[in-house]
Amino acid sequence: MYKPTTNIANIYFLTTNIDKNNMSNPLSLRQLEYLVAVAETGQISRAALRCNVSQSSMTIALKKLEHILDCKLLIRHAKGVDLSAAGEVFVIKARNILNDVEHAVESIVLPPADMTGQIRLGITETFSAYLLPTLLPALRKQFPNIIFNIHEYDRADIEQALLADTLDLGIIIVSNLQEKTHLHYEIMLRSERNLWLDPENLLQYSTTITLADVAQQPFILLDMDEHLINAAAYWEASQLAPNIHFHSRSLESVRSLVAMGQGVTILSDLVYRQFSLEGRRLIRRPLNEQLPTMNVGCIWKKQPSLVPNLSDVIEFIRKKITDTQQ
Repeated sequence: MYKPTTNIANIYFLTTNIDKNNMSNPLSLRQLEYLVAVAETGQISRAALRCNVSQSSMTIALKKLEHILDCKLLIRHAKGVDLSAAGEVFVIKARNILNDVEHAVESIVLPPADMTGQIRLGITETFSAYLLPTLLPALRKQFPNIIFNIHEYDRADIEQALLADTLDLGIIIVSNLQEKTHLHYEIMLRSERNLWLDPENLLQYSTTITLADVAQQPFILLDMDEHLINAAAYWEASQLAPNIHFHSRSLESVRSLVAMGQGVTILSDLVYRQFSLEGRRLIRRPLNEQLPTMNVGCIWKKQPSLVPNLSDVIEFIRKKITDTQQ
């Protein structure tokens, strides 16, 4: 039986001093969706585009939400918006509510499939950390009679395993794919790369931020899952070089160092989180240059037709990955 983990009325009470017994204008799920989108994009314009509404409609809805709660949720500035302290608390609860509603709908429209068998899935390090924790439970719930054997490999090893028929499917950064003759691929998400910096860095207030501006900052470089190859490509194209102060193979180390004000970095929105493990905040800002996106998708061995199990699993993964950018 579906039971929401958080009661909406209690959210009002926990987040503000509003009288929850005297709410003449209850909030809507759409307002929660707008707030989460703004929190994840950092800009009203980008959030409105993601939610397929006009900026004015989103702005009005968010102002009504602030009026209902009788507190400021957003702090507006030249480069976009940030969450206030109350906004940071409220957006976590808003995500929980939206997830609960999504799961309730899926339980009706996506009943578990009866398929049996085994799927051998290869996944690279980035997606093992940032997609698998939500994807694997969803797969096992949707396909309870299929055994999913998950293996974390480098992209090149996944390609070779698919060709050798020791894997059935891979999830990788598709733009780095080398073997395109015998492998089929599909891009399911294009994740933008943006600048990450700490809240005290004055660069965040610049009207435009360029790679030349970033090159003047101490840079924390992630050395993980072929990130160096991708970073080198756009730095070389700009005829600039980052002022590297530290290399790390740990994404959480990079996040923590940036949040502590030890440097800046450029990474994909897919792996962006507002807080480090120490609870320190990170700011995300777009760059003036159009950097290549991180293209996420599935790869599998070319064959005349996919077996039904694999075809349905790919379709389900497509939906779940696509949902991460909605």
